[in-house]
Amino acid sequence: RWIKFEEKVEDGGERWSMPHIPALPLHSLFQLRTCLQKGTMLLDLDALSFKEIIDKALSGQPEEVELQPELRERLAALLLRQPQHQPTKSPLRLLAELGLSPCRGRHGAWPWLATWLWSEPRAQLSETPLKEQLRNRFKKKVPPGAEAAHVAVGEVEFLEKPFTAFIRLRQGVTLGSLAEVALPSRFLFILLGPRAKVKACYEVGRAMATLLTDELFQRVARQAEHRENLIAGMEVFMDELTVLPPGKWDPSARMPPPSCLLSPHRRTAMYPLDQQSHGNGDMAAAGDRAGLGHLHSREELERTGRLCGGLLRDIWRKAPWYGSDFSDALHPQCLSAVLYIYLATVTNAITFGGMLGDATANMQGVLESFLGTAFAGSIFCLFSGQPLTILSSTGPVLVFERLLFSFSQDHSLDYLEFRLWIGLWVAFFGVVLVATEASNLVRYFTRFTEEGFCALISLIFIYDSLKKMLSLADTFPINWQYRLDNVTSYSCICNLSSPSGQARGWGGPEVSVYDPSSLPGLSSQPPAAPAALSRTQCLHQGGHLLGTSCQYVPDVTLISFLLFGGTFLSCTVLKRFRSSRYFPAAVRKLVSDFAIILAILTFCAIDAVLGLETPKLLVPSELKPTNPARGWIIFPFGANPWWVCLVSAVPAILVTILIFMDQQITAVILNRREYKLQKGAGFHLDLLCVSLLMVVTSATGLPWYVSATVISLAHMESLRKESTTSAPGEHPEFLGIREQRLTGLAVFILMGVSIFMAPILKHIPMPVLYGVLLHMGMAALNSIQLTDRVRLLLMPAKHQPDLAYLRHVPLRRVHLFTIIQLLCLALLWVLKSTMAAIIFPVMV
Repeated sequence: RWIKFEEKVEDGGERWSMPHIPALPLHSLFQLRTCLQKGTMLLDLDALSFKEIIDKALSGQPEEVELQPELRERLAALLLRQPQHQPTKSPLRLLAELGLSPCRGRHGAWPWLATWLWSEPRAQLSETPLKEQLRNRFKKKVPPGAEAAHVAVGEVEFLEKPFTAFIRLRQGVTLGSLAEVALPSRFLFILLGPRAKVKACYEVGRAMATLLTDELFQRVARQAEHRENLIAGMEVFMDELTVLPPGKWDPSARMPPPSCLLSPHRRTAMYPLDQQSHGNGDMAAAGDRAGLGHLHSREELERTGRLCGGLLRDIWRKAPWYGSDFSDALHPQCLSAVLYIYLATVTNAITFGGMLGDATANMQGVLESFLGTAFAGSIFCLFSGQPLTILSSTGPVLVFERLLFSFSQDHSLDYLEFRLWIGLWVAFFGVVLVATEASNLVRYFTRFTEEGFCALISLIFIYDSLKKMLSLADTFPINWQYRLDNVTSYSCICNLSSPSGQARGWGGPEVSVYDPSSLPGLSSQPPAAPAALSRTQCLHQGGHLLGTSCQYVPDVTLISFLLFGGTFLSCTVLKRFRSSRYFPAAVRKLVSDFAIILAILTFCAIDAVLGLETPKLLVPSELKPTNPARGWIIFPFGANPWWVCLVSAVPAILVTILIFMDQQITAVILNRREYKLQKGAGFHLDLLCVSLLMVVTSATGLPWYVSATVISLAHMESLRKESTTSAPGEHPEFLGIREQRLTGLAVFILMGVSIFMAPILKHIPMPVLYGVLLHMGMAALNSIQLTDRVRLLLMPAKHQPDLAYLRHVPLRRVHLFTIIQLLCLALLWVLKSTMAAIIFPVMV
């Protein structure tokens, strides 16, 4: 059988082979051409049953090869027998049959095609589909709108000359129980010959089936009006054949299907596309969507020449999709995306909230980060042009906040009021940029710019996750001088006898500190604690810790790194499980969609079973400002001189450039053509939303937000759509992204209610979340071409993959381009590590 590749029933007759590229003898194609030239050919035949087709085929033979009435009746009776199909059985059914049936012998050389013609007598062909056809699981592999072609070949003892017929029906008709799966049939090819010709007939049948799976020949066969048109189409097919010389390869070897099929455009240029579309429905739909996406990409960045013209066009473009932005989210895949991005966003908010608190004396902290992320993200998802974007605080904004706070402290200015005026000016400048269609400038962003920015942000994620893990060695230090023979000398006691001593604590979990009297011989200190005290109790009572093991908790650091590495590896492996050979396709897809959640739950369970006090996710549990000296509303006047509102325009220009570049570079990356987005982007509308949110976040003292590149890319990757039907051996086709607003909205709503979920979230270990962040950074880094070109630097030329650009660009120029990109990336990394990091988007 064929859909795109050939499958054979194995010699045992119990299973189909792996799909493979058919290897045809050249002579079989010449014989097939002779059959088409001399045999019966019925084009656009009107028939409603297989019996009617056979009767017309037998009666429509040329006069020189017309059969005798007796032979015609015998052939009709033979052809109308019920064929023997090889069903696709589940593993449970195969095990049951193995236990109930005796061993079976071989059925013949080619049972897949010919046994139903020469085997023992069977019942007549049914005019209605059988139950086995309707329940056949193989139908899931057949794309919607597909039609069947039947190739019947075999040996007949009472024939002296071959009988050949090629039939094309005017309309697809379901021919009862003829097909393995109940599908409308369009083509039939029959070749019956004497016993001595069985091998030749078999190869001719394979050649005909291979021709009918060729896209170009399918189009010719559907449009052919005469026999000559069909033969001409076959000649075109033969012109493109590649012959393998004998002795240089094994004819019994099965060539596996390629991971990516060649584009048919070069071949179809010889035959212009017709109005009819009978091919793969998914492929046609994907092509339409891709074309639509390309059209949007051109329209979105065209200047209208009118005030707010680009903004109005964004609104006009996105408005018709608004209802579907919610209905399209009704899919299990969206639930996985919500949980995945929520945990990533929570981790990011805690990280940036903590750093903001350190940089601004808790004027902005973790609670403000949670509330700001929830509010700004929800509003953005509801009204933006690209709701798949995830808003977050970014490194350049953090650097600016640190500089602004230091400047305010040095010049006795109120930080939050000064920041409010800067935010208002930034919002004003942003609206001006939207009105003047400045977003059209992003058309000049090249792949060089996009890859440099994406690589830098990805590396920051990877670096930060590793840095956080390495800092655990300071918080939970490992005793590198531990020796098993010295175990009797290790102890930790609480000494309350020296109130003036300064207790040196560490930020680890509470540990029991036992009375030394219960540990004789481990310490020479006199008893100072009347009873067993915990570390917290000891320090609270003014005591201090004594002993060689007080600052070491080696198990916590070890298990933290195991959780971190295990989560990262599990996320990576489970995400790739979709292309695995194990389990049915539905199970693989489900595991791949929920890969991140499964990894998190697995390692949270491992942590809970072990019971070690690893660092956990801690979220604020009270709704009050981190710094009690501030309120929730920032007033514009009163604390600073009046001229501050005017001077604020100067730093606001710098922040505006920062926000514009950070936002629009991320938007360009997310709206790449390869993502096949159907609903278009909204560069002007996105910038307007970010600008207006600056007003609210500045007035409430919440952090400023802009698009987060890595988390947004992870969001899109978690919503990838692939074809549900694919031919055996064919990789699922990427159809685009599940574009909707509900996943992002649900993520940010969960962010808002996280304050009330603290008792649940506190069981999630932070190393697990750092492992997720590492996976996100690595996934984003592997999604850009720069990573592939860096690998080429380390490969000898003979081992390099067959990439398209290597065929047209000299290798030395590819390496030169890569090295320049790496040098620029290194410069950006150095720049972002200094106080000049605020201008790094401009440098990109």
